[in-house]
Amino acid sequence: MTSPDDDSHNRSGEPPDRTHEHEEGSHEHSHTHDHDHSDHEHAQHAEQGVDDDSPPIDHGDVAQFSVPEMDCPSCAGKVENSVEKLDGIRSIDPQVTTGTLTVSYDGEQTSDTAIADRVEKAGYTVEDTGEVTSKFTVPEMDCPSCAGKIENALDRVGGVTTYETQPTTGTVVVTYDSSRTGEADIIDAIERAGYEVTDTSSDESVRQEAAEERDSIWTSPRALKTWISGGFVALGLLFEFFLTAQNIQLASLLGTELLVADVLFLVAVASGGQEILRNGYYSARNLNLDIDFLMSVAILGALVASLAFGEALYFEAATLAFLFSIAELLERYSMDRARNSLRELMDLSPDEATVKRDGGTETIPVDEVAVGDIVVVKPGEKIPMDGTVVDGESAVNQAPITGESVPVDKMTGDEVYAGTINEEGYLEVEVTSEAGDNTLSRIVEMVEDAQSNKTEREQFVERFSAYYTPVVVAFAILTTVVSPYVLGTTWPTAIVYGLTLLVLACPCAFVISTPVSVVSGITSAAKNGVLIKGGNHLESMGAVDVVAFDKTGTLTKGELTVTDVVPLNENSEEDVLRCARGLEQRSEHPIGEAIVAEAGSREVAEREIDEFESITGKGVRADLDGTPHFAGKPGLFEELGFDLSHVHATTDGGVVTQTARQMCDRNNCLDLLEETVPNLQAEGKTVVLVGTEDELEGVIAVADEIRPEAKRTVTRLKHLGVSRTVMLTGDNERTARAIAEQVGVDEYQAELLPEEKVTAIEELVDEYNGVAMVGDGINDAPALATATVGVAMGAAGTDTALETADIALMGDDLAKLPYLYELAHDSNSVIRQNIWSSLAVKAGLAVAVPFGYVPIWLAVLAGDAGMTLGVTGNAMRLSRITPETGTETNALEE
Repeated sequence: MTSPDDDSHNRSGEPPDRTHEHEEGSHEHSHTHDHDHSDHEHAQHAEQGVDDDSPPIDHGDVAQFSVPEMDCPSCAGKVENSVEKLDGIRSIDPQVTTGTLTVSYDGEQTSDTAIADRVEKAGYTVEDTGEVTSKFTVPEMDCPSCAGKIENALDRVGGVTTYETQPTTGTVVVTYDSSRTGEADIIDAIERAGYEVTDTSSDESVRQEAAEERDSIWTSPRALKTWISGGFVALGLLFEFFLTAQNIQLASLLGTELLVADVLFLVAVASGGQEILRNGYYSARNLNLDIDFLMSVAILGALVASLAFGEALYFEAATLAFLFSIAELLERYSMDRARNSLRELMDLSPDEATVKRDGGTETIPVDEVAVGDIVVVKPGEKIPMDGTVVDGESAVNQAPITGESVPVDKMTGDEVYAGTINEEGYLEVEVTSEAGDNTLSRIVEMVEDAQSNKTEREQFVERFSAYYTPVVVAFAILTTVVSPYVLGTTWPTAIVYGLTLLVLACPCAFVISTPVSVVSGITSAAKNGVLIKGGNHLESMGAVDVVAFDKTGTLTKGELTVTDVVPLNENSEEDVLRCARGLEQRSEHPIGEAIVAEAGSREVAEREIDEFESITGKGVRADLDGTPHFAGKPGLFEELGFDLSHVHATTDGGVVTQTARQMCDRNNCLDLLEETVPNLQAEGKTVVLVGTEDELEGVIAVADEIRPEAKRTVTRLKHLGVSRTVMLTGDNERTARAIAEQVGVDEYQAELLPEEKVTAIEELVDEYNGVAMVGDGINDAPALATATVGVAMGAAGTDTALETADIALMGDDLAKLPYLYELAHDSNSVIRQNIWSSLAVKAGLAVAVPFGYVPIWLAVLAGDAGMTLGVTGNAMRLSRITPETGTETNALEE
């Protein structure tokens, strides 16, 4: 039997778990839980063959360490540079593919403990059985300055090896040595920084409390103090400007008169500024030059100038306290909007499951459901666990996992996922994974971790902000001291200018502009069935110039099907399939399976089979109802003596089969050798002839069918701005050319081994700015790893595919690729808009302050609250981008 023209025979040379070593600056496949305060986001690849839980193994002057986060040459270089600083180091051998570090050293000059310490100082964790990783929910940590205070506090806790603060989700992930410190110590450190640690469990009561907390932002204790402060500010203004006759002196403090308005302003400061000064204290205690510290200095500075120097800046102090408190509430509200998108993912999975136990059913928490249990899912309920249907039939809405808009029919033996919805029927599902390890849990976990994989722009923002604040603070001091001499302003005015600049000195909106955009884009994609495993991958995908596709399973369905049946010599299509089914019934070849499946779908009758024989390289032979039959290549039938240049097609009312080209006196002559077979093969199809020793009964064409959405996808990508599309396949030249022409890619390369696909990707990367590789996530792992961005197809429920690529299309839907590119491209635009607009507003306000154009209230509302709301609202626009419907893409094609 003829071998099928597909990729599967050419891909097996590369193990699926092979990890590609990236060059400096290339992308990294990471889904880490443990990040340090230097923001190294390197993760362990699956199945690396190392016992990561083992402590360093000392072999005299040689020690081996497990460093799973060291997974690229750049990581290895940093580790080497750090370890080399020790005396007595003889040689260093970092193995990024296995995550191990072998060091030869002089035991009299250094030790394995010192080496491990240097590895950790480079930003990488040395795996040890005493290490514990915990996640803490800190809902009040909602901005970079909050995170900075917590980081400084954690730096003082002995035994903490790595930590990661996530303001966009309000969580802190800490890895620590349990022999030196404990969870209580970490909680104490966070609370000493001024932030409350709440319960991190996922039970319904905690979720409800979180929901209530979100709803009560505007009625929280801080909000109530803010409204009180605003009331006293309003009363103070009333006495200051309208009831001037009643604005009498009430007291004297440090020789300064206190009028009614002044006292009202002081009460406003005491009410609205309480939280600000408290947070400022923690900032000073943790040596953090953040917005809380700067605002505290500004408020106290205004009060000191008023009381000690008689400058009467009570109004400015009260305005700062009131407006900044409003700004903080607005920031909390806007950040909460960004967090909601992730919470919606987390809330998809039900908390309880109905399990068959002891002849009946029992409702238990999902955490108590074990692998192998049978869960009952009634119509309208969410499926609580990943599993396999063992009884019942139903349509299941898989949109939460795969983004598919149409429910998928499920029956016995089909796989289902946690968080999907049983639409109509009764199902019994055998659980195949634990609650914390199901597909939905992995998606949520990876989305949470994705924000830690910082984009280049985010790294730029953090570097820039480190210089911005000190420069503006220096500018504030300079303005205060110099403006009376240079601009002729009064000292009270100069002090107000300085205080206004202090308000503008913290780049909160500037720093938060990128993370909220990344979180919005990643969570929006996840809800539409696209899992993006890092902000850097989102950024890279939006900038790709070339998209390279694998053929089998990507542009095609990956399953052989019968595409044409050409009956000959008065036989019908059913006759041809009946004979072919009998011949292929005992064949295990994919082509034979496709023919048997087609015959079965047409309910073609079976024939009695005897004397089955495989003719190597040519086809098969068997006796059907006692008559010898053959199926195979055209060459097999030429050997049997048939004239393939002159055969007669079966006609239907005088109409010749469509593939007929040449006519004879019977008006139905076909030339199989010159016309029919070459034409079918030119379309990428494999041709099988069927007949007896005396009669050629028909021709069957088999092919890996092109996905209906493939051509639309390629067209849409070009419309969105992709410069070039390429198909890389291990298939033969003829089939590759046919598929490429039908799909519309710009270029194709055929007959490639896995390592040759890697070479092709490397050449594209060298030629273009960014290359995305789309493949099945397993056999194409090396090529996916080499590309700027690796995109895996159909990754729902597949551990290997989830681990392999930077981005995973959870449903087997190629049409999601243009949506992904558009989302990523728009995300980059939003990030640029947020960065430069927030920077421009801050810079413009700062420059205008010395000239008296920016009152202190405008600095607070526009420079802080306004920009925070602006960048967050702009980021939320990404959630409006949705995959196009078939109607829309068809319209595009037309």
